[in-house]
Formats: sequence, structure tokens, C-alpha cells
Amino acid sequence: MEWSEIDWKALERLRAAFLDGSAGAADYWQSESDLASYDTTFAQRIGWKWDYVLGELARRGWVAPPGDVLDWGCGSGVAGRAFLDHFGTNGVTALWLWDRSTPAMQFAARRAREKYPGLVVNTGLGAPPATLLISHVLGELTIEQTRALAEFAAAATAVLWVEPGTYEASLTLIAVRERLRDRLHVVAPCTHAARCGLLTPGNERHWCHHFATPPPEVFTDGRWARFANLVGIDLWSLPLSFLVMDRRPAPALPVGAARVLGRPRVYKALARLLGCDPTGVAESTLTQKRLPGAFKQLKRGGYDPLQVWQREGKEIVASRPL
Repeated sequence: MEWSEIDWKALERLRAAFLDGSAGAADYWQSESDLASYDTTFAQRIGWKWDYVLGELARRGWVAPPGDVLDWGCGSGVAGRAFLDHFGTNGVTALWLWDRSTPAMQFAARRAREKYPGLVVNTGLGAPPATLLISHVLGELTIEQTRALAEFAAAATAVLWVEPGTYEASLTLIAVRERLRDRLHVVAPCTHAARCGLLTPGNERHWCHHFATPPPEVFTDGRWARFANLVGIDLWSLPLSFLVMDRRPAPALPVGAARVLGRPRVYKALARLLGCDPTGVAESTLTQKRLPGAFKQLKRGGYDPLQVWQREGKEIVASRPL
């Protein structure tokens, strides 16, 4: 869809439904134009979050299992397209698309067939897939539906689940992780398979969230500025929570692998980082005097959240990207 054809009133209506919690009550797609307008705007932002997750999985050495891919709750199909863009169609026997909305499934299937000629694209729910993709659905599900979805996920070989980076979404994904980790291996965002450290008393105020980065051209494109102003969003802010689990063992990580949660707090000569590793979730300090290069990256916002640390007490004395 061209930007000149976007139905801005439909985007405002969709945004209001997502924010007020009414999106789960009924199918909110009223027309083909709704889906196309959403796919050009909101879905792109979700796609950038998927790019972040899939890029991290590639860095970790994770590869998708061969077989079917199911995009559950597909909407306009951006999760499935992001996955295929990253890992390709080799080894994918079919892309399945499921949504409570028939128009959404039809739209997503058409977009996939256009982009990946020759790929088998089906709508509906087949057998448990090799790879299950779940994206931004928790705001529309009841507790019982979320539990049922977690059980459905347990039958897949691998599950990749991406949600907004809210406190509530984080807690729900942690609950899913704990429910399934005796059946599936934990791959990401964690650097370990032990009980989630955020469940330790004293960590109640924290949550597992991260930040994707939009493509740089977004900030020089007046169309995106108009979109941001109309729907009231910050183009820079792309918080997400995610969970990746796999029936196969997770790729091995080096000793000292840690994950930074949220935003580091950077002061004049030191920074405090909330880190997660096999020992739990705790705050560590990185000083300008000890690690000037890493501190400079923190000040510029370029410090990689996946690190290999050496610590003395609560101070990080060596730091390198994973």
C-alpha cells in the first residue's frame, strides 16, 4: 500500500482498541484497507522487533528446525515474513497462518505468496509445527487462553514468542518459561536454563524487557513523523519482551555470559546495569576508570545487552560483547 492510501482513521481506531484492552473482544479488522494500512505502519514496528530477536538468535548460533512454520495469531503476517527473511525458505516445508480473523489470514497468505513464490502457504492450524511464531497476542487473551496457548507451544520443536516490553507481558512470558522449561530448552533472552532470577524476592519491581532499534531512515522520513504524531508514539522507543524455547539443546554460551535488562543507568563516572546470568538477577557497576571503552559505549547508548562479564563483587572488571 502507498502511504497516500493509508486509512488514518482506521489506524486511530485500531490503536485505541489496543490501548483500552478491547481488542480481544472481537475481530477488529473491518476491511482489507484496515489490514493494508496496519501492515504499512504498526506491523513494520513489530517487524523491527522480530528483526532484533532473529538477529540475536543468529548471533547465538541458533538455527531453525526443518519443517513447517506456523504464525499463530498472524494478523497481517509480519512475524512469518520476518522469520523467512532472516532464515530463508530452505528447509521450510510450508508456512501456516492462523488467526481468529479470516480476512487477516487471507491477507497474510496473499502477502506471503507474493513475497516467496513457490513456498507452500496454508491457512488454519495443521499438526504441531517445527517452528511456532507468536507475536503480540497477550493483550487479547484471557488467562485460560494463555495457558492453552502455552500448552500448544509445548508441542512444537521451537517456539519464538515476541510481545510488547511491558511489565505485564514480561511476567506472563516468565510464567510460560517456567511452565515449559521441563519440556523445552531455554534459548533466549536468557543465558541460562535455571529458574528465572526475576522471581527471587526483592526483584519484584524489575521486568525482562529489551529495546529494538528502528532503521535509521525512519527518522528522516516525514511519513513516519506524521504517523508518530497521529497515533501518539515515540519512534525511538521499541521495547519488547520475548521468549525462545526449543526441544533441541540451546547453543552453548561462554562462561560469564550475561544479559542486561532494561536501560543501564549512566552517571558521570559509572553506570549501573541490571544483569541476568546463572547466578540470578542483580545490579552490577561498570566504572569509567576501570573500563573506559565500555563506559563510552554506555554513554552513547551503544553498549550491547549480550555480554561476557568478569566481576569482582558487584563491579564488572572485564566486558566484551557475546
